[in-house]
Amino acid sequence: MGQVYERFLGKVIRLTPAHRAVIELKPEVRKAGGVYYTPTYIVNYIVKETVGKLLEGKKPGPRGGASKLKILDPACGSGSFLLGAYQYLLNWHRDQYVNDDPVEWAKGKNPCLYRKSSDDWRLTTDERKRILLNNIYGVDKDEQAVEVTKLSLLLKVLEGEDEETIQRQLSLFQQRALPDLGNNIKCGNSLVGSDFYDGLQSTLFDDEEMHGTNAFDWDNEFPEIMKSGGFDAVIGNPPYLRIQSLQEYYAHHIEYFIKHYKSAVKRFDLYLLFAEKGFSLLNKGGYLGLICPHKFLNSDFGSGLRQFFIDNSALRSFISFGNNPVFNQVSTYTGILRLGKDQDDTFKYYEFPDMPIAELPSRLTSLSNSAFAQYRLPNFTSQPWVLTNPGAQLVLRKISKQPHTLDKVTNKILVGVQSGIDNIHVLRKMGEPCEGLVKVFSERAKASIEIETGLLKPFLRGEDIHRYDEPNYFYYCIYPYKIVGGKTKILEEAELQENCPLGYAYLKEYRAELIKIRDSQKTNPKYWYSCHRSRNMMVFETDRIITPEISLGCNMTLSPAGIYHNTKVYSLLLSPTQTERQAYWLGLLNSKLLWWFLSNTGYVLRGGYFTFKTNYLKPFPIRTINFDDPVDAVLHDKMVALVERMLALHRKLSEAKSPQIKTLLKREIDTTDRQIDNLVYKLYELTDEEIEIVEGASGRTKS
Repeated sequence: MGQVYERFLGKVIRLTPAHRAVIELKPEVRKAGGVYYTPTYIVNYIVKETVGKLLEGKKPGPRGGASKLKILDPACGSGSFLLGAYQYLLNWHRDQYVNDDPVEWAKGKNPCLYRKSSDDWRLTTDERKRILLNNIYGVDKDEQAVEVTKLSLLLKVLEGEDEETIQRQLSLFQQRALPDLGNNIKCGNSLVGSDFYDGLQSTLFDDEEMHGTNAFDWDNEFPEIMKSGGFDAVIGNPPYLRIQSLQEYYAHHIEYFIKHYKSAVKRFDLYLLFAEKGFSLLNKGGYLGLICPHKFLNSDFGSGLRQFFIDNSALRSFISFGNNPVFNQVSTYTGILRLGKDQDDTFKYYEFPDMPIAELPSRLTSLSNSAFAQYRLPNFTSQPWVLTNPGAQLVLRKISKQPHTLDKVTNKILVGVQSGIDNIHVLRKMGEPCEGLVKVFSERAKASIEIETGLLKPFLRGEDIHRYDEPNYFYYCIYPYKIVGGKTKILEEAELQENCPLGYAYLKEYRAELIKIRDSQKTNPKYWYSCHRSRNMMVFETDRIITPEISLGCNMTLSPAGIYHNTKVYSLLLSPTQTERQAYWLGLLNSKLLWWFLSNTGYVLRGGYFTFKTNYLKPFPIRTINFDDPVDAVLHDKMVALVERMLALHRKLSEAKSPQIKTLLKREIDTTDRQIDNLVYKLYELTDEEIEIVEGASGRTKS
């Protein structure tokens, strides 16, 4: 039913000004990418690790300890988690009764069991209703979702019954077959309390925002539960929605979240708030289990939640599904988060390697305790966390013993130029320079024009950079700067007009627009023709290593002096105190070991890509060369020779016409690549077992 109802839960019917009815996604659902049903095996695992643990040592029956457990899904949607928890409770009670004394439990005024056949004992409808009303609670801001959840749970009460058994039980108890779930499943915004409107004028809110707020007072809605300390289990799949997506519709919510939630920092996501809120709703000794994206572990916006976990000794375990998309229709990378209110400062971590999705259910259910890495929360800060499986943890620890990091051996790791308005400043290359002019195509003018070569810089984008390939640029950037005394200085307007009249005339056509954008960007409007963020020209006028910002595998190469790039590319300028050849560094940085390191410490994006930004490159442990050691010197020279051969092979491949020649060159490239990887393993003194960990996890994703 949940899979059927997810098709309409996020949709509304709206009348257009022309009085036509259109069906469209609700704003928050559209921004989140839809409503998705959680796979059953994940629901079952989370229920077992929360509800199952709480039931250990409990007694069944109306007066047993199990009857006091309160289980909540604060974003219940179509009810998949509540159905899973309810089914678990039904099975557990039935098994407890049968294993104890089924005949005895079938006696009395209010029996818990009845015999369907000689060896088929079942819970009575009355007992199923009692468990539902005692144990299961849910909240959702969507009225449709609440009704679907209620209906699904009520159908579960009657599951397995037929007319004969229902009538027999009703005749005994003289009551309605189905209970009223109005006190259990409620409509409201779990994240927003009744204090939302304090100090705000109601006239500030339109109907959509008022309806979308749907403030929910937990103390008033569940008074007995909250007075007793809260819920025993909080489970579910909260919405994944970055806060900038709410800006257009619910601006006042952002202010409220920042004021009330420690996890609401930077460009936060709603699932962070649900984790924090869910923990605050737990009773002492309670457990939370959610499926949510794993980006919070090592992203900037997760710093608030990480600190919250540390301050409250909250985290018990996290199982990352890695790059495996568990939802059929979306490539959001998730994991299973488990929190506990039992004052334990240790937690476990496991990450799945890439595998066929069909294997995940069996692998998840068979996870043993030895598969997890163990950590202590006091050893962490709000800075990004590096969490790995036990084997990878040992390899990371070993290679991190290197005395140098990339930060220490580079003079600068620099992001590229931000023009401000690309379709004005960035021009497509139409031909080679001739007599001081270059023919280019302007997207803004929709025409080809000529501009002075002195005003243009060859300009790379992220997609123009490939592993070991010579950079091939297809664009120029208007760059009105010059080097004076080793520093970058902007051209004065009179100088620009005199020396580059064609370029100046082109820019002047958009002077009013450029001044407006400079004002909004708080850039000096006097230099209306400037770039929004210029960079040190001395870096670009030096040969260096460059990398795309987003990449699947390491795709670094060498850039000759004079080539500039945009913000989707980073330049690595090695320190002049380092005596190693640049080819040595390129081989090291393009190795499988670096990719494996980034895969374990960096920031994963859709499709298994990683971001190669400064903060993720700086920590890489670098193996420097001791040239006084003959063995080290030989290894250095061997690396240089292999990388120079790799660069030559890529040049030949780009020039090759014959398919047979291309195939031969690709084979030689693969062989050389493996030789470089093996040399890097030798430099870092990895054992065969450690190499196997790196090779098995990193895969063959270089491109």
